[in-house]
Amino acid sequence: MKVAAKIDASGETFLDQAEVRKAAIRLAPEVVRELTKLDDSKAAWSVIKNITLALVGVVPALMIWNIWTVLWAIAVVPFAAHGFAILSHEAVHYRLFSNRTLNEIIGRGCGLIIGVSMCTYRVVHRLHHNHLYERDLDPDLALMAGYPRGKFYLFKKLLIDFTGITAYKNYSYFMGRPAKNSETNKRVKPLDDTSPKLRRDAKQDRILVAVFHLTMLVLAIATGMWREYLLLWFLPLVTIFQVILRLRAVLEHGAVTDFSSPLTASRTNLAPALVCWFLFPHKVNYHVEHHLYPSVPHYNLPACHTACRDAGMLEGAEVVPIGEALGKIFADRPVTAAVA
Repeated sequence: MKVAAKIDASGETFLDQAEVRKAAIRLAPEVVRELTKLDDSKAAWSVIKNITLALVGVVPALMIWNIWTVLWAIAVVPFAAHGFAILSHEAVHYRLFSNRTLNEIIGRGCGLIIGVSMCTYRVVHRLHHNHLYERDLDPDLALMAGYPRGKFYLFKKLLIDFTGITAYKNYSYFMGRPAKNSETNKRVKPLDDTSPKLRRDAKQDRILVAVFHLTMLVLAIATGMWREYLLLWFLPLVTIFQVILRLRAVLEHGAVTDFSSPLTASRTNLAPALVCWFLFPHKVNYHVEHHLYPSVPHYNLPACHTACRDAGMLEGAEVVPIGEALGKIFADRPVTAAVA
């Protein structure tokens, strides 16, 4: 059974999976309308908190340069970058600000600062939502499928990410070049399923991101701040940031056994607030709910979880404590299931 039973003819829509599953229990329309309301003040607060975290990481090293302030920045900046990635993801779904122009400007800015083309990611991410776990259609399969692969497989992958070796491959994904499917050796072509407008926006945004970062590198060298550029910005983005991205993605979709529904092909990780701050900023631990209703903004995901639970929608869903999820993705025995 394919999850995305409904076709998006516009080439721009993120399909609500609760709508395309014929047998699904759905939330009442008035509940969905309330949950999908955008609150610009809450979005602005999320952006402000994220900028503050980035400054807390970088400013001490800029003021007092020593080994401890540099290590502090290297440790903190990746988590700020992760938050910016999530906020850019919100804008990808048009869920950051109610004003479309402001949504695009802030969303692109959040992506730009970490080297991600938001508009290109919008193209790629639509396929992930609309064709979840479908072979040769879901561009995220190479990252999330096939788990568990033994206790040390993911650990080794994360260790390699920490060295910075995989940063090029991961950034290529955000720039519109997903990895090949390891089983079929085919590469998903994200621009094949999108509107002409989104294609143009993606191309322009990729150019903007490339020009911005080349300009910043030139300025860093010209002003003698190449050391600050490399240690406080570039190094955290290609090392720890990559580790966080992979671990979160696998926790969200890895080691699932039923690909026929977003209830079981996605996972909501229940975790203490501090753990969520590190791994799931801006409420993204509610990932099943996000796939069911991608139109719900991040600050309403807890309420969406409660509504779905009370309606009986989450029966049999992958809603588990993070410890249980970690046990699944690091387990010895492989999952034997076929992708739709």
